[in-house]
Amino acid sequence: MLKIGLLGAGRIGRVHAINIVGNGRSQLAAVSDVNEVAARSLADAYGAKATSSEAILSDASIDAVLIATSTDTHSDMIEKATAAGKAVLCEKPVDLSLERAQRCLDAVIKTNVPVMIGFNRRFDPNFSAIKASIASGEIGKPELLSITSFDPAPPPVAYVKVSGGLFRDMMIHDFDMANFLMGDLPKTVHAAGTSIVDPEIGKAGDVDTAVVTLTYADGRIAVIKNSRRAVYGYDQRVEVLGSEGLLSAGNVLENTVSKATKQGVISAKPEFFFLERYMRAYAAEWDAFVAAILDGAAIPVSLKDGVAALALAEAATASAKSGQTVSLA
Repeated sequence: MLKIGLLGAGRIGRVHAINIVGNGRSQLAAVSDVNEVAARSLADAYGAKATSSEAILSDASIDAVLIATSTDTHSDMIEKATAAGKAVLCEKPVDLSLERAQRCLDAVIKTNVPVMIGFNRRFDPNFSAIKASIASGEIGKPELLSITSFDPAPPPVAYVKVSGGLFRDMMIHDFDMANFLMGDLPKTVHAAGTSIVDPEIGKAGDVDTAVVTLTYADGRIAVIKNSRRAVYGYDQRVEVLGSEGLLSAGNVLENTVSKATKQGVISAKPEFFFLERYMRAYAAEWDAFVAAILDGAAIPVSLKDGVAALALAEAATASAKSGQTVSLA
């Protein structure tokens, strides 16, 4: 039984708590949060204790921690947890700074303690099936990847100001998906972004609509489209064109009912937001982490993967600001 300390009792922390207690091989032992009321409420709901992050990290009976705190604390928490010998699953991104994330990676390598980064979309049944089809050669060599990720509505501007920007906060999932499906890092990144959904986002120094083109050393191309507003729901699609065929994953709808009349065909909208759309992925992600720690399986999304996605996010941010294509080192 893997005893878990949960750092962070906010919205995503509560999602992870459900999966920790839902896995028969992990136990939620303790919860911490800067909001002590939130920590106590979540801990009480699952028979855990509410305590401080420091107490969790120094508790020898706790085997691993799940880090769901604010992004600006991630690298520090990862370093402290691994120094204490505790395995880590940390929410994305690793940090808001690539330089800081790289220093975190360097520190963790010295400890030889396993760290997994929470890019849950890799565990979505649809996207993982696409990866399996690519790996088996069903469509030949992937040549053109298209990723669409539209939120139903923009976040509050107060959140935007501390998020690190669309490329680090939102599109970073898609950068990781591109790395996952293409099996390599691109050679160049070109980004275009604007704030046409909410001018206040632009005033805060961010964009709410963006397109990024990734080019690879062998000529392959990936295109990522993000928007903070899709009034019909949470739009999440992937398409891979290969030398021998096409793979595509469409939206998960609120229901499978469709109505066909002489006026046309009507179906349900996409599920509204990420909590509905990716609950199965979060559960599968946690199961994979537990299996990696208890069974010695490979960590499916490494800290190095997290740093790679952040490198693409920083390159895209620089490209959007300068209008120039950025080459990756």
